[in-house]
Amino acid sequence: MIDEKLAKLNITLPTPPRPAGSYIPAVKTGNLVFVSGQIPVKDGKVQVTGKVPTKTSIEEAQGAAKICILNALAQIKSEIGTLDRVSRIVRVSGFVNSDSNFTDQPKVINAASDLLYEIFGENGKHSRIAVGVASLPLDSSVEIDVIAEFT
Repeated sequence: MIDEKLAKLNITLPTPPRPAGSYIPAVKTGNLVFVSGQIPVKDGKVQVTGKVPTKTSIEEAQGAAKICILNALAQIKSEIGTLDRVSRIVRVSGFVNSDSNFTDQPKVINAASDLLYEIFGENGKHSRIAVGVASLPLDSSVEIDVIAEFT
């Protein structure tokens, strides 16, 4: 069912990215999956780097947020077998590599939240934080982690 929704949205999930450090990409406990922070990696390369909005526009950062979410969904699918088992996206934490005077982090992370709603409908609505940070791994413009409930 979710695969059909992804196809209608013309979305293909990537191969789950490998960790960039000494951690595992997702942990299952009880009926929750905790996905480690995902950066906008595609085909093994960070796609969007630098501070928002001076080096990276808000629109480019929104694109990065979508890549992060697709990577997170790929990690979830790898962990539980199918996204059809996701009963709820519980929490999204979004980090934006921000200039010191930038305050529109919610606009950047909205792209990820909106995509989750498109894919999962009401079950894609979640609690969230969207914060600015001084830097992110590999100079990524965005990093997102996700907690999802599954059956």
